[in-house]
Amino acid sequence: MTETGVRDAINDLMADYCHYLDDDRLEEWLDFFTEDCQYKILSRENVEDDLPLELLSCRNKNMLRDRILSLREANIYNIHFDKHLLGAVRILGAENGGYRVQANYSHYQSNQDGISELFSVGTYRDLIIFADGKPLFQEKIAVADTFGIPRLLSTPI
Repeated sequence: MTETGVRDAINDLMADYCHYLDDDRLEEWLDFFTEDCQYKILSRENVEDDLPLELLSCRNKNMLRDRILSLREANIYNIHFDKHLLGAVRILGAENGGYRVQANYSHYQSNQDGISELFSVGTYRDLIIFADGKPLFQEKIAVADTFGIPRLLSTPI
């Protein structure tokens, strides 16, 4: 695959990631991950201080599946609609057979009364690999700028 092809595929993956979350297509969203993926949400202050506490951690795709099943059938949380705004995607370089990628995000939530609020803002720090020509997240790490989450962290960031 050409450098331009790699860049386009990574940009499409990042954009689709946000759109699938916003469209509540969580079961299909799983297809963006490898089976042995890591999905984490961390606070910037913990990352900067090299502290291990994670706001959320899934160490493989089965854990992501369980989280979605829990959202669909067990959890009670505020009904809302998500909107992700994605900044420019930066490919930082090759790493472990994949590409280290970074992009800033803003995540808004709108409640059933039509009130929209900023839920989280931060940076995605990802490792993307290609399997059969298709880009997949080996690591999807959202580093939120603050430790505080204004409401229950129910849906993925």
